[in-house]
Amino acid sequence: MSSPTLSIAVLGTGLMGLPMAQRLLQAGHQVHAWNRTRAKAEPLLAAGAQLHDSPRAACAQADITLSMLENGDVVQHVLFGMGEDSACHGLRPGSLVVDMASIQPAQARLHAAQLQGQMVRHLDAPVSGGTVGAAAGTLAIMVGGEAEDFAAAAPLFAPLGRATHVGPHGAGQLAKLANQMIVGITIGAVAEALLLCEKGGADPAQVRQAMLGGFADSRILQLHGERMVQRNFTPGARMGVQLKDMRNALATAEEVGLQAPITTLFEQLYASAIENGFDQLDHSGLFAELARRNGMQ
Repeated sequence: MSSPTLSIAVLGTGLMGLPMAQRLLQAGHQVHAWNRTRAKAEPLLAAGAQLHDSPRAACAQADITLSMLENGDVVQHVLFGMGEDSACHGLRPGSLVVDMASIQPAQARLHAAQLQGQMVRHLDAPVSGGTVGAAAGTLAIMVGGEAEDFAAAAPLFAPLGRATHVGPHGAGQLAKLANQMIVGITIGAVAEALLLCEKGGADPAQVRQAMLGGFADSRILQLHGERMVQRNFTPGARMGVQLKDMRNALATAEEVGLQAPITTLFEQLYASAIENGFDQLDHSGLFAELARRNGMQ
């Protein structure tokens, strides 16, 4: 049985939001898009989307509002802080907000409570898979909220990737922080190991090839390891986003009383990379910072 056609508002059509909106259009859904810079949403016009000048207008007819914004403060601003243009003034009672940005769990719980006050449902549903996964519809989607709302969002999630309900409000963000801790730390391990090989006289490309299929194999070694070998750090996920996620992880760790010394170290490394001019690189560009520290090109 085919999925129902939904009216979906998409707030934020940047590197991730644009291909996600395109996939929703391809699946037959109606898309109402808003982006702070309108030009970034205009590629959706040819596929049948309607563009709007405010979040409020985009949400007015939406069954589900999908937000893919930069951080938790921006989500708060777009939902509640833009005066009469705020999304909250357009959301219909009974509609569902699915926030797919990566923010702090405490912020997600706050947004859920604020929306509940006006009879609007909420899921936090951050994603992993980057721009490649967004375009291919293969994102890993980690969802926090009520089980019935997760079920209602199935037609939204289906064209985007694989969604897993991981717990109550905020749990999706916890899962994403865990994901980003593992990704950010593993990038550092792969980078340092390949630099060791290069400095010691081995061919890092061949070393990477030799490790594929062994215990050290991972998506990070496969994809980001190749980027490191090729020195190709065109951003899929920028360095600054990785740093934001590490800081959100540390803030959450402090909130729950968890010591996180490894994440603390890597927060410092990503911050140093940005301070040294690598802020526009992909997060695998931590390799460039570690190479700089070792006097390597």
